[in-house]
Amino acid sequence: EVQLQASGGGLVQAGGSLRLSCAASGFSFSDDYAIAWFRQAPGKEREGVSCISSSDGRVYYKNSARGRFTISSDNAKSTVYLQMKSLQPEDTAIYYCATSRNIYACSGSQTDFLSWGQGTQVTVSS
Repeated sequence: EVQLQASGGGLVQAGGSLRLSCAASGFSFSDDYAIAWFRQAPGKEREGVSCISSSDGRVYYKNSARGRFTISSDNAKSTVYLQMKSLQPEDTAIYYCATSRNIYACSGSQTDFLSWGQGTQVTVSS
């Protein structure tokens, strides 16, 4: 069974940084996969933030995240990270990681991601 454990959220002032972690189990990082970070702010729909595909290491970012957020993976630890810098109040949300066995899922839809972590709260104060 695939399981994802997201962690690293917290309260930070605007301009600060956080690093989120998504520890995966139940599948091998040597397999084909895509892992993405999504977020959902109160009263808003869930949106994709960043994604990484194992097949070629290609990474994807939401426009507002590009240049501030960096997604990376540590295959030895079966963990994907999201380093977030220059955080702004509009980044406040619950952040979820999710995985798909479809290596093209990064350019697909949220429905391609079948396994989800429990979410970690990120709050950015102004």
